[in-house]
Formats: sequence, C-alpha cells, structure tokens
Amino acid sequence: MSKPVRVSALNLHGVWAIYYYELIRFKRTIWQSLVTPVITTSLYFVVFGAAIGARMSEVDGVSYGAFIVPGLMLLAVLTESLTTSAFSIYMPRFVGTIYEILSAPLSSLEIVFAYVGATASKAIILAIIILLTSTLFVPLEIQHPLWMVSFLVLTAATFSLFGFIIGILSRNFEQLSFVPALVITPLTFLGGAFYSIDILPPVWRTISLFNPMVYLISGFRWSFYGISDVSVGVSLSMTLAFFLSGLVVVAWIFRTGYRLKT
Repeated sequence: MSKPVRVSALNLHGVWAIYYYELIRFKRTIWQSLVTPVITTSLYFVVFGAAIGARMSEVDGVSYGAFIVPGLMLLAVLTESLTTSAFSIYMPRFVGTIYEILSAPLSSLEIVFAYVGATASKAIILAIIILLTSTLFVPLEIQHPLWMVSFLVLTAATFSLFGFIIGILSRNFEQLSFVPALVITPLTFLGGAFYSIDILPPVWRTISLFNPMVYLISGFRWSFYGISDVSVGVSLSMTLAFFLSGLVVVAWIFRTGYRLKT
C-alpha cells in the first residue's frame, strides 16, 4: 500500500515575519499616513462638493458628495497598493536582500502572501480612514457591507499583485512611479470615480467599457448604494479575472526566477 502524500503546512512564522516587517515601515510614518488621507479627502469634498456638487446635486438618487466616496476610496486603494507593493519588492532587489528572502524556508506562495497581505492591509486601512473622514461631510449608507468588504479586499489584493509585478520589472525608481502616476490614476479618473459613465455620449460610454477601472468602481459603488454603471456580476467577474491574472504572472515569475536575482 502506498503511503499518503503529506502536504506541508503553511510556514506561518515566516509569513508573519515578512508581514510584520512591512507593517513596521508603515508604523514609522503612521502620522503622515493618517493625516494625508484626511486632508486629501477633505480637499476633494471642498473642491468637488462645492464646484461640481452645486451643479450636480444628485446622481441616480444619491447626493453627489456621497456618490464620489467609493471612487475616492478606490483611488486611494489602487495607488497605495501599487506603489507600496512595487517598492516593497524592488528595495530587496536593489540592496541585495532578495537572496536572503529566497533562501529562507518559505515557498513562493508564502512570500507573495506575506508581501501582498501587508500591502493590502495598508491600503484597506487607508480606505477605512477615508470612509470615516467622509462621514464628517456627507451621510453615508452601505446597503451591502459584506460585498463592500469583499470588493475592497479583492481590489487591494489584486493591485498589490500588480504592484509586485511592477517592482520586479522596474529597473530604476523612475519606472516604479511611471505606471501608478501615468496609467492607473488617469484610468481611475476616467473610469467613473467622480461621475456615472451613463451621462457620457453613447460613443464615449462604449469606449469607457474598455477601461478596467469602470468595473472595479461600479461594483464597489453598488455595494454602497445599489446602483452601478455595469452589471454587478460582470464587475465581480472582471475583478476576479484581474486577480487571477496577477496571481498567474507572479507565480510564473517565481517559478522561472525572472528578474528576481538580477
């Protein structure tokens, strides 16, 4: 009789060591990390609420100030996830400590889980701060809280994976900031973060559907108010597809060692 195959347990101690180390870096700048989103969110409400909200009182029955809250949260989550994750894996490559990580008794999955988990945690904390700050300006309701948490966690994890990929591919610090600044942020603004794509002319609305941010923002906003620019099922499917694609690429990088040791 053949012996049963033994599946090795998850190295929780090793995962926690990397996870905790990454969170310590966040703790060192905790006041900047807390104050910055509060000030930024307040400015968004002052500028967008006063300038645009006066002309656009409601969107699909929701006050404009409340309508932009999910967009503000996702904008912060996407930017934080990408930049922090990219920097977290780029620095070990830059200073050479990546060899210590790769030689540790950790599987590729455990290393990714630790880095992505830490980055996603920071992004989620930032989103919660923005949510709490928003309640000082507008009344909020979350019709589907479990779906809100699901979309938030999945989006943070997805873009942490993408940031991990950017950190692996980047050759210098300029390339680290290129994608978040010149790709992700513009796509988010054009993806319905501060408006509904239904108000666009038919041609531009069709073009907007090729923007992946539309599906992330639409599904997240639905969890708040029950309104969306595209089907919730489509939004969830696209979000899962983005997550799985990032996971596949990261798994391939570790399996082949591509750019990890150079």
